[in-house]
Amino acid sequence: MRLFVPASVLALLLVMGPQPANGQIPIMRPPVPSRTPGDTVTVPLFRVEPPVSPLGAFWRSTLVPGWGQAILGRRVTGAFFVFWEGVTLGMTLKSIHQRNYQERTNSPSLEAKRQEVQDWAVLLVFNHLMAGMEAFVASLLWDFPAELDAQANASGGVDIGLSLSFR
Repeated sequence: MRLFVPASVLALLLVMGPQPANGQIPIMRPPVPSRTPGDTVTVPLFRVEPPVSPLGAFWRSTLVPGWGQAILGRRVTGAFFVFWEGVTLGMTLKSIHQRNYQERTNSPSLEAKRQEVQDWAVLLVFNHLMAGMEAFVASLLWDFPAELDAQANASGGVDIGLSLSFR
């Protein structure tokens, strides 16, 4: 089946030329007001750019877990990914060493050890992907205005609250 387009429609499209859609019109930012003598800190009117792009943070943390988090100032999260990288890498190497020993001695539990090596290797790769995805999201939410607070309540429990500020 062929689609027939009249020549007049094609000519009309060529004459009109490409027009940007409403969603493609850039939003003009208002001019930054000048600082008054009492100002000590300039507050940006719009989003503060992160120190690294989301894809840059993703690739950094995918290659070396914790690298993207370190650039974004997320030390505890980055330390967790580095710690888990050490655990999974160490256990993968240990399992490989044990598997090689069992191969040399013709152990009956060789298949179980091969499965263990595979499991630790999957966790190692999973850590790289999770670190990359976490860095990507952290870069996108770089300037999200949220504060998480935990306080002890009267009954001995803990109350956790999230405060958001809107302007």
